[in-house]
Amino acid sequence: MPQATVHLLRHGEVYNPDGILYGRLPEFHLSERGREMAKMLADHFAARVAQGANIVYLVSSPLTRAQETALPTSQALDLQIHTEPRIIEAENHFEGLKANISEFIKPKHWREYRNPLRPSWGESYQDQVTRMRAAVEDARLKAIELGGDGAEAILVSHQLPIYAMRLSAEGRPLWHDPRKRECTLTSVTSLVFDAGEVARVEYSEPAAVLLPGAAKTPGA
Repeated sequence: MPQATVHLLRHGEVYNPDGILYGRLPEFHLSERGREMAKMLADHFAARVAQGANIVYLVSSPLTRAQETALPTSQALDLQIHTEPRIIEAENHFEGLKANISEFIKPKHWREYRNPLRPSWGESYQDQVTRMRAAVEDARLKAIELGGDGAEAILVSHQLPIYAMRLSAEGRPLWHDPRKRECTLTSVTSLVFDAGEVARVEYSEPAAVLLPGAAKTPGA
C-alpha cells in the first residue's frame, strides 16, 4: 500500500485585541504577525517541494483565519484550497466571552465543569477525533490518488482538534492539560502513514522565530 503524509497545520496569529475566545465565530482575521507566519509556512512548504516533497492536496477549515493561513501556501504551490468543515474549531460554551479567569469562574458557568475529562464545556475530545480522523483519511487517499506513493496533503485546522488527533494517533489518553499542548501557532503536526496506518508523528515549528510576543489567548 502506498505511503503518504498528512500535515496538520495550525493557523497563524489572529487579530484579537479584546482577547475574545472566538471559537467558531466568523470574521476573525489574521494579524500582521499571523500573515507573516502564513508566508513563512508557504516558504517552508515550497522549500520542501524544491527538495523533492510531493505535496499535492491542500485543505482548510472554513473559518477565516484558517483560509487566510492557507492562501500563501496555495499560491506558492499552485494548489486549490479545498474547504473541509470536519476540521473546524471545536465547539465551546465560552465562545464569544473574554478569555480570562474572572469570567470563567462565574457561578453561572460552574455546571460546565462537571466532567473535565469529556470535556463538558464543549465538543467532546472523542467527537473531535472522529471527525478529524475521517477528514485525514480522506485527505490521505486523495493525496495518493493525485500523487501516488509518498504523496503529501496539508490540512489547515485549529489547535485543539489537531492536538486531539495527535493524542489519538499516538495512543495516548485524550484528556490533557490545555496549557501543555505542543501545538503552537503555525506549527505542523505530520502524520506519516505506511500501509494505511500512522507509522509515526512528527512535529515542527517552521515559524518559531515569530512566536515570541505572539498572542496566547486560548484557542488563538
